[in-house]
Amino acid sequence: MLVRMASNQQTRPGIGELAKDTASGRIGVVMGEVGARVQIRPVAGGVEWDALPDNVMALTAREELSARLAIRNGSSRDGL
Repeated sequence: MLVRMASNQQTRPGIGELAKDTASGRIGVVMGEVGARVQIRPVAGGVEWDALPDNVMALTAREELSARLAIRNGSSRDGL
């Protein structure tokens, strides 16, 4: 899975970037926008959820490292 680095220059992560939904505390990859909602997919894959744009934030360095480690560990378990 290719995930771009979150840019500190943006106020909200773009498509393909890691993001945090501050309302739920969940972290995932921004997949797009539908209407007034941002769609985010869990890092390990699965069903997307909708988040309000004001609740979608770039990850801190620690959160991003943890998410990338989870992606890498999932890939190694799957034999990729």
